[in-house]
Amino acid sequence: MFSIEHEFDSTVITLVDEGAAPLGEDVIVNAFEECVTIEQYDPRTDQTHVITLSMAQLRDLGAALDLPEGVYMQAPNKK
Repeated sequence: MFSIEHEFDSTVITLVDEGAAPLGEDVIVNAFEECVTIEQYDPRTDQTHVITLSMAQLRDLGAALDLPEGVYMQAPNKK
């Protein structure tokens, strides 16, 4: 299950783990104009871990999900 909310400066997507136990903590994706952050609470350390991806890293991740094993370089975006 997931939810999508539009905030003032970002879109927030929350991914909720469903199914058989043990379940993982929710993953929160914040999409800003200049970057995307991914957050997940870690109950073992009682901390929320945040990963920040640039827009170029996000494009690479999206492309990588559909490619076989290997090393790739995308052509630069033309505006």
